Amino acid sequence: MSTILVTGGTGNLGALVVERLRDRGHEVRVLSRHARDFPVDLRDGKGLDAAMAGVEVVVHCASSPRGGDGTAARHLIAAARRAGRVTNLVYISIVGVDEVPLGYYRSKLAVERLLEESGLGVTILRTTQFHDLVAQLVDAAAKLPVVVLPRGVRVQPISAAEVADRLAELAVPLPAGRVPDMGGPEVRGLAELGRARLTATGRRRRVVTVPLAGRTYAAFRDGGNLAPAHAVGRTTFAEYLLGGRG
Repeated sequence: MSTILVTGGTGNLGALVVERLRDRGHEVRVLSRHARDFPVDLRDGKGLDAAMAGVEVVVHCASSPRGGDGTAARHLIAAARRAGRVTNLVYISIVGVDEVPLGYYRSKLAVERLLEESGLGVTILRTTQFHDLVAQLVDAAAKLPVVVLPRGVRVQPISAAEVADRLAELAVPLPAGRVPDMGGPEVRGLAELGRARLTATGRRRRVVTVPLAGRTYAAFRDGGNLAPAHAVGRTTFAEYLLGGRG
């Protein structure tokens, strides 16, 4: 069994990955700002060398839409080089990071490139949006009397639990490079899923769709965030709303 470090290991996805790896018998080190044993902030990297000592595989789940992912990746790469035993750094990315000019997507793509150019063994998995992200987006919009959503945008939500299963499969000493994308089982209009979320949570709101301006909206409208050829997920958004695994 391998010694595996999971960054963001207390987060929604990272915690699921940790659980699966431990079930497989691996020694797993949980790294996050609030972790008990390895409380490391990747933005400054303090304590990272101790966490990385003896590690063979890193699963990099830590990420922040508020920025800093590039700095965090540089610290992680440098620590992996110093440790000298890391043979595979597994990174979770997003479908469309090279198609949608959203700031967060651009930062994820930049991290992909840093990893690919690092000289380390790397595995990169891109997935579509998680079910709970779609739900959170709708919930935020539903704070107003009328739910306003972008017109013509489709999504392909996937279960975070299923993504965790795949990451656990990829967390082996042998790197696989860029692996096939992983998309949810269905492509649906965001407005349609928004109405389903509202109904499931007992909220009566009118849903209105409006066109937006800009290249980011155009890229989403054109399906840059979708992977219909890789619809390997099993749990639908309707099943998620019924309490299925997220």
